[in-house]
Amino acid sequence: MVSDTGSKTDANEVFGSNKNDHRIINTALKIREDDPSRKVVLVSKDINLRLKARALMLDAEDYETIRIKDIEHLYKGKSEFKLKSSAPIDKLYSEGRVSPEEIGEKDPVLNHYYILKHASASALGFYSAHSRMIELVHPATAYGIKPRNAEQTFALHAIMTPEIELATITGAAGTGKTLLALAGAIEMRKQYRQIYLARPIVPLSNRDLGFLPGDIKSKIDPYMQPLWDNLSIIKNQYSETSKQYQKLNEMVLQEKLTIVPLAYIRGRSLNNVIFIIDEAQNLTPHEIKTIITRAGDQTKIIFTGDIFQIDTPYLDAQSNGLSYLVDKLHNNEMYAHVNLEKGERSKLANLASKLL
Repeated sequence: MVSDTGSKTDANEVFGSNKNDHRIINTALKIREDDPSRKVVLVSKDINLRLKARALMLDAEDYETIRIKDIEHLYKGKSEFKLKSSAPIDKLYSEGRVSPEEIGEKDPVLNHYYILKHASASALGFYSAHSRMIELVHPATAYGIKPRNAEQTFALHAIMTPEIELATITGAAGTGKTLLALAGAIEMRKQYRQIYLARPIVPLSNRDLGFLPGDIKSKIDPYMQPLWDNLSIIKNQYSETSKQYQKLNEMVLQEKLTIVPLAYIRGRSLNNVIFIIDEAQNLTPHEIKTIITRAGDQTKIIFTGDIFQIDTPYLDAQSNGLSYLVDKLHNNEMYAHVNLEKGERSKLANLASKLL
């Protein structure tokens, strides 16, 4: 059994099909056979290709330069402090800020969030990159959407703070990532010319459904339906005759709130917009960088996603663009991150997230 490259082992024969992947494996095998003294390693982001190579006793690795080494300790964006006295909490409420030293924080991360507790007293704080003090975080409402827990309060604060020009919100399904990002952006609409929404076009489990009929809008609408679903939740906080409900309809009709295909983002300059990219865990680090470098004056970018829910075989929790972004940018004065852990969609959704 000789391959088309001259290798003694033919991957096409072994795996029963003629594919470009198998030609790559055959080439690597041939190189190893020609010079046994050299170590040959096949490097690819395709996990299926790596598995096939290893089945033929060929070393295969993922790209190491963009992999997060310790994903379990990836920056969460928040900390809980149990204080020895309630004095810092009382001061935070009375004066609106305390120093990091007062709560026992020696090396605070810029734009980091804190849950401060002492007995029955508690407060939410935010280490401001500008004042270098821990400031009080008040629960806010965004276009009828109220945060249900401390994490959601932090996420909404990051979204609605103009000084934070880049924010990432991660968490499992049902934690409210997309809804909070969209509600916060709508609440901030007067500060920006437009609200852009986008998602990577990746079918569930990367299973291609084939070509869709119609123009570009018709083709991408099925993939963007979750964004419209969240918009409907926000609209349904109000009656159909209310000004708030009608305003959202006007924003869509006037394209103040619009879908942007990520495939055509390269070369654009986005000025005075708030840009929400949902399911960002399905983007590569290079794609994340491409999107952020499109930002012009007075533009805010929000990435949301679940780093453990990836629909492409070329990425995993350690190599996707969202994990890479959180790891590289935390402790920057323009950036804030919040990881949501508590599900708020339903008891059934929480059960699936924990046990399945």
